Amino acid sequence: LLRRIMAFWPDVKGLRVMGCGYATPYMKALRAGGTERVFAIMQAGQGVHGWPDDGANLVALTDEAELPLETESVDRILLIHGLEHAEFPDALMRELWRILKSNGRILLIVPNRLGLWARADWTPFGHGRPWSMGQIHHFLEDNMFIHERTDRALFMPPFRSFLMLRSAYLIESIGRRVFPGLAGVYIVEAGKQIYAARGKAARNPRRARRILVPEPAAALRRDSDKL
Repeated sequence: LLRRIMAFWPDVKGLRVMGCGYATPYMKALRAGGTERVFAIMQAGQGVHGWPDDGANLVALTDEAELPLETESVDRILLIHGLEHAEFPDALMRELWRILKSNGRILLIVPNRLGLWARADWTPFGHGRPWSMGQIHHFLEDNMFIHERTDRALFMPPFRSFLMLRSAYLIESIGRRVFPGLAGVYIVEAGKQIYAARGKAARNPRRARRILVPEPAAALRRDSDKL
C-alpha cells in the first residue's frame, strides 16, 4: 500500500499533510519527503495511540464531525481505516472538505466490496463498511469532492502464508492487469468542488459535543503494520 500511496504523491515537499483514521503506519514515509508538517487525527470511536515513537506526539483524538483545525489549512489528507468506520461519514467528509485547501487533494483508501479482504475479518479491512466504485463516486459528489483518479491494490489473498508473501509482487502485478475488479482496496484521489453543493450535501445538523476519552488501539495497529 505504501508504494501505491507514494505513487500518487511522489513530491510532498513543503506541504502540510494530515492522516485521518488509522494512517500513522504510512505517515513516516510522507514525513521524510520534506513536508512542512505531518500529523494525524483518529476518530473517537476508534481509540488513539501516540505517534511517532521517537519524538513529540503528532496524533489527536477528535470528533469526526468537528475537527479542531482551521478552514483551508491542509494540503493533503490521507484517509485510511476511517471512512468505513465513520459513525457519520457525510459529516466527516464535510469537515475534511472544510479544512482542505482549494487546490488540495484527499486520498481515500477503502475496502472493495467484491474483494477478499473485505470478507476477512482477521484483517483491518474486514471490518466496517466496504464500498463499490459506484458508491464512492456518488459519495464524493454528494459531499462536494471531484474524483481525480483511482488505483487498486491488495490483490494478494489475505492469508498468512510464507509462499504467498514471497509471491506478493507477482500476484499484485497479475491482479492489476487481469482481475482489477477483485482488488482488496480502492485508492481514490479527489479534489475540492468549490461551487454550490447539490442534493444531500446540505449542512449537517449540529450535534451535542462529546467528551472524548482516549482508548488504546493496539489491536488495529498490529494488523495494519503488516500491510
